[in-house]
Amino acid sequence: MSMTVSELLADKAKQAPGAMLYMVGPEAGVEEAVALMTEKAISSVIVANEGEMQGLITLREILAALNRQGGSIMQAKCRHIMKVNPPTAKLEDTVDHLRSLMTEMHITHVPVMNHDQLVGILSFHDIARSAIKDVAFENSLLKHYIKNWPANESPAVSE
Repeated sequence: MSMTVSELLADKAKQAPGAMLYMVGPEAGVEEAVALMTEKAISSVIVANEGEMQGLITLREILAALNRQGGSIMQAKCRHIMKVNPPTAKLEDTVDHLRSLMTEMHITHVPVMNHDQLVGILSFHDIARSAIKDVAFENSLLKHYIKNWPANESPAVSE
C-alpha cells in the first residue's frame, strides 16, 4: 500500500517539529521573500492574500526572474514573479502520484490542500527523505529475516 500525502506531511512534522508554512503577500517585495527564504533556510514561500494562496515562489521562479530582469528583480513585487495557481496535492493523494506530478511537471514543491484550505507544502526533498527511511526499514527487516533463517535446513528424505 502506497503512503499518502497526509502520512508524508505527518512524517515531515516529526522530522522538523515546529516547521511552519512561510508566507508573503503579493505586494511584498521580492527582496522580502528572498530574505525570508534565506533566514529560514527554505527553498519556497507561499504568496497569500488574506490567508488565501495566490501563488508560490521557489528558487526556480527567482532564477527565472533574475534571468529576465537582472538585479532589478529585488525591487519587483512577489506577484510579478510567483507561479500563479501552482499544482496542488490533496491529503488523500498517494506519494507515488505526487512524485509523478512533480517529475512530469518539473517542479520541486507542491502545496497541499484540504478542500480549500492550505495545510502544508511538500518538496522533492521530503519525498526522497521518506523513501530513504522506507528503504532502510525494509533493509533491516530483510537482514533480520536472513539472520534468523534456519542454517542447515534441508527437506526430509524418505527411504
